[in-house]
Amino acid sequence: MQLVLDGAPVRAYRGENVAVGLYASGQRVLSRSIKYHRPRAFFCLEGHCGGCLMRIDGVPNRRACMEPCRDGLVVEPQNAYPSADLDVLEAVDWLFPGGMNHHTLMTGSTLLNAMANKVVRKLSGLGEIPDAPPGRLPEAARLTPDVLVIGAGSAGLAAATAAALGGARTLLIDEHHAPGGSLLADPRFGPADASARADAAREAGVEILPGTAVLGYYPEDPEPVLVAASEERALLLVPRRTIWATGGYAVNLPFVNNDRPGVLAARAVGRLLVEHRVKPASRVCLVHGPGGGAGSNDGSGDGRDAARDSYPQALAQALEQAGCEVVSVEAGRVAGVRGRAWVTGVDVIDRERGRPQRIECDLVAVAATPAPASDGPRQHGCQVTLSAAAGGFAVQADENGRTGVPGVFACGDVCGFMGPEAAARMGTAAGRAAAAEVAP
Repeated sequence: MQLVLDGAPVRAYRGENVAVGLYASGQRVLSRSIKYHRPRAFFCLEGHCGGCLMRIDGVPNRRACMEPCRDGLVVEPQNAYPSADLDVLEAVDWLFPGGMNHHTLMTGSTLLNAMANKVVRKLSGLGEIPDAPPGRLPEAARLTPDVLVIGAGSAGLAAATAAALGGARTLLIDEHHAPGGSLLADPRFGPADASARADAAREAGVEILPGTAVLGYYPEDPEPVLVAASEERALLLVPRRTIWATGGYAVNLPFVNNDRPGVLAARAVGRLLVEHRVKPASRVCLVHGPGGGAGSNDGSGDGRDAARDSYPQALAQALEQAGCEVVSVEAGRVAGVRGRAWVTGVDVIDRERGRPQRIECDLVAVAATPAPASDGPRQHGCQVTLSAAAGGFAVQADENGRTGVPGVFACGDVCGFMGPEAAARMGTAAGRAAAAEVAP
């Protein structure tokens, strides 16, 4: 099939999203930043970073990594003129190398300030209004499952399967178009494993709604509800029990120029390679935590996956098997990244010489501990604890996923990064416990 980018055809394949289709066809820069018009590309490839917002079929601010490819889809960069690769407004970044405070721009002259305000108002905003109003509004529906599972990764699939096997009417929703979560980015598991787990859930009686995102929890309504939406439907969800299995967000690490296109989350690199069979680059610099892991495994024996920190090694091995040259570097040694429209190298501190040494590469994969996606559970009243080992604000839950909020459970990486297998074990326990509470 073909996409249309700035009037030119771009080859893509069914099953890809727009961001992957463009990347595989050589289109690296997807948009420009609002203020300085710096080049931007996707970072997480999971719909959370905002680096791939584009105008798609006349609708602004669409996440290219969440938009399935279809023949004739019209794709346009945003905040760029005349194109994302060559944007004349990038001159702003060169004219103000020390940064620009637009609140005080040209305030010394009333005339110049009025002119500056007109220009700023013309250039401000993210995207332009749609070409046309939507053809129809989504249908509304009210669903009342016994058990609602939010998130179809390793933990969510296990929780839903266990709940259904326990006799509960179980609904599993996920914002992505295919279940699997981080399994789809992991060469140790991949699409086949994720598909097998989803099939097992369906066979157990689970109803799976992909492409459906939870928008919020509203306790102030006469009947507290969760609101979710897809392209086709708006849902009022009134479950008897709720299990949050939203996993974790891919995060970046602090080093100079870490916002450059070509600095990607390791899981995004894994999705390119494992899920979409796209060779990410020729030379990859893999930036990881101490000991080569995605975080620090303190060996505390807390039941978490003993191999949770081995993802970077598994990814590096898979990249090498795909023909990529891989150099692994500890995060603490990275001084900064070279390149503008795309990375060209990494400056690494040479501890013996005490000065930076440059590593040539055309992609940087950042393997940092995922941050628990605890926004929804926190709104639902769940307690969280900030922990560096957990990756951020982790939901507090017991071994069966009970959070302390009646009827609300949590499992998997939303409770602190633990790895796919440990997440599945906790999901199974949570699903069984939730089903037991609604059993007749």
